[in-house]
Amino acid sequence: MLLTLSEQSPEPLHGQISRQIRARILAGRLVAGAGLPSIRELARDQRVSVITVKRAYSDLEGEGLIHARPGKGFFVSPLSEPEKEGLALERLREALTPVVQDALAQGLDADRVRGIIEDSLKTTGAPE
Repeated sequence: MLLTLSEQSPEPLHGQISRQIRARILAGRLVAGAGLPSIRELARDQRVSVITVKRAYSDLEGEGLIHARPGKGFFVSPLSEPEKEGLALERLREALTPVVQDALAQGLDADRVRGIIEDSLKTTGAPE
């Protein structure tokens, strides 16, 4: 499994791992039942500690995105499309809320913040 990790990122390595695997699951690139690399294998491939991968897998397991089969490894959990969308929306809210609160606290009004979000959507090529 190819992941892009950066030691210079303010996001911890386990967070980078869980974020990238979560994105693949929610986007449907990792399907229900798909096996994930073992903790040791992913740690070796990504040149991180076993504890880092274990923490990332634990986070994903806590979210219900993956599950362990004792003696077999970790697998992508079956999720319906509405469940996937709900998880993606929840993550978006968690990420946006402090940014929006900060923008409002700095004196921007809600219409201006909405406009910036809309502009951002346009520049990413998101369909309308």
